[in-house]
Amino acid sequence: MQVAVLAMLIGILLGLVLALVRMSGNRSITWFAISWIEIARNTPALLQLFFFGFGLGAYGIHLDPFLIVLCALSFNNAGYLAETFRGGFQAVPDTQLKAARSLGMTVSQTYTRIIIPQVMRIVYHPMTNQMVWSVLMSSLGMLVGFRELSGETQFMASKTYRVFEFFLVTAIIYYVIVKLILGGSKLIAWRYFKNEVD
Repeated sequence: MQVAVLAMLIGILLGLVLALVRMSGNRSITWFAISWIEIARNTPALLQLFFFGFGLGAYGIHLDPFLIVLCALSFNNAGYLAETFRGGFQAVPDTQLKAARSLGMTVSQTYTRIIIPQVMRIVYHPMTNQMVWSVLMSSLGMLVGFRELSGETQFMASKTYRVFEFFLVTAIIYYVIVKLILGGSKLIAWRYFKNEVD
């Protein structure tokens, strides 16, 4: 949960930046955002994990398993969330930006106080799905030596040879975690913006 939540928070920040950069129209920097998004969305998450785990190691950059998983999940989350945020920005009418600017608000004030709060409401459910994805994909960490839930399960199963029992319990734990995330997201949606989100 720790690596999944951290990767989600980093992914949200990077995704917002990538979405804004891609929509900026500045060709000198939009290529960077487009390349990141295309690689993150169109290559396997496992390949991205191996890049940070073994690809960087080939150039003398060795990260511990926690950082490998954190970097890979953050990279992946940022790519998906960037497109989610871009859709959210496009759903906010341009007239709101013009109205805020006509009232004397700066661009940063307009985005932080008017535009981004609306975008967060629009993309709330896709962000919840991405959080679930982040939790489930953290299980790949066992392939680079990260002893998270799946890694610990594999370790205990190899010691006791009770593979079915351990992985069955692990599957149930993942199921419960996902249901708790979905239930918590519904509660938050009802509490804070029930008029905007079903």
